[in-house]
Amino acid sequence: MAAFTTPDLCDDHPDRIKVVNLPLRSFGGKATFAGPVATIKCFEDNSKVKEQAAQPGKGRVMVVDGGGSTRHALLGDLIAAGAVDNGWAGFVIWGCIRDVDVIANLDLGVKALGACPVKTEKRGLGDVDIAIRVGGVSFSPGDWVYADNNGVIRADGPLT
Repeated sequence: MAAFTTPDLCDDHPDRIKVVNLPLRSFGGKATFAGPVATIKCFEDNSKVKEQAAQPGKGRVMVVDGGGSTRHALLGDLIAAGAVDNGWAGFVIWGCIRDVDVIANLDLGVKALGACPVKTEKRGLGDVDIAIRVGGVSFSPGDWVYADNNGVIRADGPLT
């Protein structure tokens, strides 16, 4: 993939992008990442995140609507390491992660609200590959995510 910055993409494609309006922090070893969207909606249960991260990622970015909860982490070091092994480009999480020091050393992009040391209960709850809304932006499978230290944007397809 060609090098990009989200400001340049916003300038060059204003009619094709939407900017996620959340104070997401960068946690992964890759500050800049992009790829087709895969979606999950879950609340304080990362069962579906774990299931999907174990599947071939094919360079996709998992966008997770965690309802903004900061009480439980939706991503930890084991799931993140598995995602790297399975070819995921990154995660955009409207919620928290844990094991931040380990995740910072993985070849993976991770944007999330913050960190929380508490794991989730695994109840098998959540929805996969549905339309979701994160930070005022609608995401559907097949959209594209571009993320860097400037922010996160959703595009209607590849821009670079």
